[in-house]
Amino acid sequence: MGTEFNASPLDTNGATFLDAQNISDVAKINRKILENAMISVGFINYPTEWWHWSYGDKYWAFMTRETSAIFNSCDRD
Repeated sequence: MGTEFNASPLDTNGATFLDAQNISDVAKINRKILENAMISVGFINYPTEWWHWSYGDKYWAFMTRETSAIFNSCDRD
């Protein structure tokens, strides 16, 4: 995928961005496969992190212009 999961954009010269160009061609292809699969079922990407996708939360609602999120955060006890 071009970087480790949860890598820092600063430490990778921005290679964590979904559309980063400073990664291998194989990583670009793999990210495109991931992107197509996730978007096809309604997920939204947080663009600075290729692994960060949202569905139904506040970020998703904002990006899709929904009037509200499907769910909210929960407390863990």
